[in-house]
Amino acid sequence: MRFDLVDLQLFVAIAEANSITHGAARAHLALASASARIKALEASLGVALLARGRRGIVLTAAGEALLGHARIVLQDVETMRSDLGGYARGLKASVSLLANTVGLSEHLPKALASFLRAHPNISLAVEERESADIAQAIASGAADIGFAADHTLPDHLERFSFCEDRFMLVVPPRSAFASRRHIDFQEVVQQDFIGLTNSTALQSHIGKYAARLGARLRFRAQLRDFDAMCQMVAAGVGVAIIPEVAARRCARSMPIRLVRIRDPWASRRMAICVRSFKALSRPAQQLYEHLRSESVPRSAG
Repeated sequence: MRFDLVDLQLFVAIAEANSITHGAARAHLALASASARIKALEASLGVALLARGRRGIVLTAAGEALLGHARIVLQDVETMRSDLGGYARGLKASVSLLANTVGLSEHLPKALASFLRAHPNISLAVEERESADIAQAIASGAADIGFAADHTLPDHLERFSFCEDRFMLVVPPRSAFASRRHIDFQEVVQQDFIGLTNSTALQSHIGKYAARLGARLRFRAQLRDFDAMCQMVAAGVGVAIIPEVAARRCARSMPIRLVRIRDPWASRRMAICVRSFKALSRPAQQLYEHLRSESVPRSAG
């Protein structure tokens, strides 16, 4: 088998674009050159990797297998480049971490800050994604460590529970819902909402459950953080759905009321996950163990 990193990068680009033409463009190769490389790759492996369909190319079973391996190889190469580049900057290692909105904004900052203080030669590359996307990325080897809703993770990923995460409905003191302790999501989907920007994973998550009820949330304002959202709620502009930890923090300084949402999706366990602990670099293992030490034990209630 003879192929190089350009072949693997091209193949991944074609698979993700669902098109040889578009994949070649992403890989900055001429179409003829890209086609020749794919044919040579198939000849070297002795199997067909692509099949043409009405909507573009389709991966064969062998192509699907190669795609998974190619992503892992390319990620390893990128990690190697990052680590070696770190030496030139005085750093010794870099760890990639994917987390959902609530993880980045509420649960992880203190734990990550204490890790970085204790390990001055390690840097972190942190990116926000939806939990389902995080599960896929970790499984494919596209990142080292993930912070995601446990129920979205496939069984073969190694993980531990980091904390419990509940969504709360935040309402103004004079709202008709202010005296309620619990509420069903369907009771409030027609209200005016204050939300996060559409680009956040959390906003997408909540929007999906509204769609399942045949509703589309109506937003008066969409902001970048939970504190700004709660200020809008306190002013009587609308209601909001945010994680309990953020809601209770804001309630200490703002005139808002919190109502627990009864729907199953509003209460979930958050987990730290990896493809394989043994396969992690030593710095990634150190971060994994540090986060384990910072996890919150599950309450008896």
